[in-house]
Amino acid sequence: MKVYLAQINPVVGDLRGNAAKLLKIASDAYKNSSDLVITPELSLWGYPPKDLLFKNSLINEQNYILDELSTSIAKNFGDLGIILGIAERIDDPFYPNLFNSVVLVEKGKWSIIARKIILPTYEVFDEKRYFRSENKVSIIHKKNKNKVWKIGITICEDLWVNHDIEGRGKHKKNPINDLEKKGIDFLLNLSASPFTLEKLESRLKISTNAANYLKKPIIYLNQVGGNDDLIFDGNSFILDKKGFKSKQLKSFKEDFYCWNANENNSHLVKERHISKFETIFDALVLGVKDYAKKCGFKTALIGLSGGIDSALVTVIATAAFGHNNVFAIAMPSKWNSLDSKIDAEELAKNLNINFNILPINDIVKTFESDFQKFLNTTINGIANENIQSRIRGTLLMALANQNNHLLLSTGNKSELAVGYCTLYGDMNGGLAVIGDLYKTNIFNICNWLDSESSIEARKKYKLPLNSEVIGEKILKKPPSAELGPNQLDTDSIPPYEKLDKILRNIIEDKDDINQLVAKGYDKDLIIKIIKLIKKAEFKRKQAPPILKLSKQSLGNDWRIPIAISKI
Repeated sequence: MKVYLAQINPVVGDLRGNAAKLLKIASDAYKNSSDLVITPELSLWGYPPKDLLFKNSLINEQNYILDELSTSIAKNFGDLGIILGIAERIDDPFYPNLFNSVVLVEKGKWSIIARKIILPTYEVFDEKRYFRSENKVSIIHKKNKNKVWKIGITICEDLWVNHDIEGRGKHKKNPINDLEKKGIDFLLNLSASPFTLEKLESRLKISTNAANYLKKPIIYLNQVGGNDDLIFDGNSFILDKKGFKSKQLKSFKEDFYCWNANENNSHLVKERHISKFETIFDALVLGVKDYAKKCGFKTALIGLSGGIDSALVTVIATAAFGHNNVFAIAMPSKWNSLDSKIDAEELAKNLNINFNILPINDIVKTFESDFQKFLNTTINGIANENIQSRIRGTLLMALANQNNHLLLSTGNKSELAVGYCTLYGDMNGGLAVIGDLYKTNIFNICNWLDSESSIEARKKYKLPLNSEVIGEKILKKPPSAELGPNQLDTDSIPPYEKLDKILRNIIEDKDDINQLVAKGYDKDLIIKIIKLIKKAEFKRKQAPPILKLSKQSLGNDWRIPIAISKI
C-alpha cells in the first residue's frame, strides 16, 4: 500500500481554499499511484481555528464541502482515499459539542474514523475550550490487494504520553498502550505542532519511544506555515519499526512523499546539519512571509535606526518580501550619532532596499514649544525621550496606512520583558518579528549571518554573498536607544549578558527569588528585574503579535494579570 504524505500550509478558516488544495494534492497522489493520502490535524480548517469554531455557519459549510470533496475525488481519482482533519459537531445541548476529528473521504462518501483523545491546555493551546475528549483509540482497516491493513490513528498530543519529556507530567490516558494491544501494522500521527527550538528533538524522542514500544513504523505528519504568532515547521518524518528515521520531510516548506508500506524502509536518513541560528532565521522568515500573505500585505516597512535590532528585522524582511518590497525609514533626532545614520544607510544599500531619511528635530521642537505654550510646562526626562519614540511611531504608522505596508516592530524579548520600550512608539506595528529573541540571541544570529556558515541561507534568500550582511560597525556598537545625550541601554537596565540569564530563569524556568538566589544571582538585582517585569505587563498586553520561538514567549502563551502585587 502506498501512503502519500501531504505536509501542507493551510489558511485558517478558509475551508473552500483548503479543500481546493486538498483536491490538487489528491490529483498528485493519484498520479503517483497512491492508495491513501494523509494530511495534518484539522487540515480542512488550518490550525488553530480558535473561536471560528463557534461559528455554526462554518461548521455547516464544512459538511457541504466534505460532500463536494467526496464526489470530486470519487469521480476523478477512483478508489483513492484521503484522510483529513475536521471539527465534528455532535447533537448534544452540553458544551463543548465538538470533537477534533479525522475523516476518511473515499468512494464518494466521508466518515469519521478518529477523534482526539488528549486535549492540550498548556502554552498556546486551549483545546478544552472547543472540544470534547474521546475515550477510545482509533483503528481503520484498509484493504489493499490481498491484505487488510490495520492502521492506528493518533492526533498530535495523543502521541505525547509514555515519557515526561517536556516536564508537564503524564496523562491519565495512554493511547499508545491501548494501540499496542490492538496489533496495528503502522501508526499515523496527524499533527499541528508549532515550532520551538525545544520541540524538534522532543517530537523525535516521543515518536521513537512509541515506535520501540509498538514495534511498528510511525508516520509523524506535521502542518507547515505561519498562522498569526505561531510558526509551523513541518519537519514530518517516518520511523521504521525499530525507531530509526527512514524519511525526513523539509523544514518550513510544503513537502510531499509517497511511502510504500510493503517495502523494508529500515535505512538511516542522511541529513545536512542545520545550525540553530539558521533554523531560527528560517522560522522567522516563514512567520513574516505567511503573516503578510495571509493578511493581504505585499510590502514591509521598518524604522531603521542603525542599531542591531532593526538591522536584523530588516534582513528578515528582505528575505521574506524580496528587496524591492522592503521600505526602511531612518528618523534621526539631535541625539542620534552620525555613525548610526551612516550604518542605517549602508545596510539599506547593502540589501538594495528602498530607503529614506526623515529627520524629526523640527517635530520634536514643536512638541516642546507647544507644551510650554499651552500647558505652561516643560517636557523633559523620560517623557521627552518617549515623545521622540512616539513621533517616530506615528510617522511609521502614517506611512504604513498610506501605502498599505506591514509595519514590522523591532523590539526584542529582553526589552519587552522589562518594559524598556515605548508604548505607541517603537512598539507600533502589525507584527513583532524578534519579540521572542533575547538581545544576546540577536547578537548571536547577526554574527552567524556575517559568517561563512550562513552562506547556504544567504543563497536561499538572495542576500548579499560577497560582503557582510549586518556589518561589523553595527555588531560592535554598544546598545543605545539614542534618546538622550550619550545614552546607553546600561544606564537603565543591567548588561544584557546578566539580564538575559536572569530573564530566562524567570520566564522560561519559572524560578522564584529563592531559587534565583540559590543559583548565585544578586538578590537586589533579582528584585529589580522582577519589579520591572511586573510593571511592564500593561505594555505587553498592547504589543503586536509576537512570533513564537520558545516554549514561553511573551505573547498569547504569557497569561499574567496586570493588576497584581509589585513583588
